[in-house]
Amino acid sequence: MKKALVSTLLCFSLAAALTTGAFAQELTVGGQVVGIQISTQGVIVAGVSPVETAEGSCSPAEEAGLCEGDIIIEAQGKTVMTATELIDIVNQGQGAPVELTVQRQSKTLKLSVTPVKAEEEQWRLGMWLRDSVSGIGTLTFCDPETGIYGALGHSISSDTSNNKELPISQGKITDAEIISIEKGTAGSPGELNGCADVGRVLGSVESNDGHGIYGRLYTSLAGRRLETGEMCTGPASILCTVAGRQTAEYSVQISRVYNDADGRHAMICVTDPELCALTGGIVQGMSGSPILQNGKLVGAVTHVFINDPQKGYGICIQDMLSSAGLSEAA
Repeated sequence: MKKALVSTLLCFSLAAALTTGAFAQELTVGGQVVGIQISTQGVIVAGVSPVETAEGSCSPAEEAGLCEGDIIIEAQGKTVMTATELIDIVNQGQGAPVELTVQRQSKTLKLSVTPVKAEEEQWRLGMWLRDSVSGIGTLTFCDPETGIYGALGHSISSDTSNNKELPISQGKITDAEIISIEKGTAGSPGELNGCADVGRVLGSVESNDGHGIYGRLYTSLAGRRLETGEMCTGPASILCTVAGRQTAEYSVQISRVYNDADGRHAMICVTDPELCALTGGIVQGMSGSPILQNGKLVGAVTHVFINDPQKGYGICIQDMLSSAGLSEAA
C-alpha cells in the first residue's frame, strides 16, 4: 500500500480468536486488490508550513517543535479525533496558546503552540492535518472458519520516514480494481493505480501492526484453500492483481530466508517475464500478495528494493497468523 466504517453487528475482537484457542489449518488464499480506508485515533501532522501574516512569515507549529508524522491526541485537555475538532479548539482560543498532547513514535510529548492570524484573518498553526488514510493493497488470506483476514504484510505508518504503526479508530476494506500501472525502475518505485468502490464494503479493519492489517470479511472469500508452510530458498510464486480485478500467478525466486527483530523474512526476486514486462517487478500496491511454495501458502510480499524493482522482501505467513490471532499452536 502506498504511503488508504464497520458494522457493530458484524465486528468482533480479534483477540477472541486467541482466547478460544482458534487456529487455522487451512486458509483461503487471496491476491485480490482491495481499497483500504482508515480513520485514525488522533490527528496526524502531515507537514508543517509557513503562515503569511501582516508581520511576515512564520511557522508556529515548527517553532513549537511539531514534526511530520506526529499524532495529536489532545488539545487543551480534550481528546481530538478529527482535524475539524482541533481547528474548532484553535478558533475558540482566539490566539491563546494551545496545549497539545502528541504521540511521536513511542513517546508522548506536551507541546504548546501559539496560533497566529493569517492574512485572511483566520487563526493558523502552520501545519497540514489529516485524520484518515486511504489507498490500495493486496489481501493475503482469509480463515474460512472465522472470516478473519490478513493483508499488506506491513503496517500502515503515520509517515514515510518511520515504521511506527498508525493507531486506528475504525476502518474498512472495499472492492477495488487496477486501472493503470506506473512501472518500477531503478531508483523509482512503481505503483499500481487503483480505484476503490466505496459502495462495496468487504470487511472491517480492526488491527494494524508491523505484520499487516487485520479484520473480518463480511462475505466469504473466493479462492484456493491451501495449508500453510515454511518459506525456504528456491522457486516460488506470488498471486497478485495488476489489471482490473483479475488475479494471476507469477513466478519468483526466494534467494534468502532470515530472522530479525520483527520476525522471519525472505528476499525474493521476480523471475516471471510477463510480470517484469508489465510492472518492472514489485511495485506499490502489491504489498500483501501471497507467496506460494511447494503447494502451500508460506508468506506475503512486503517491500521492493528501491534500486532494483525486480527484488524485494517477504514476510512469513506464521507471523501474520500470530498477529491475526490465528496462531497454529493450540
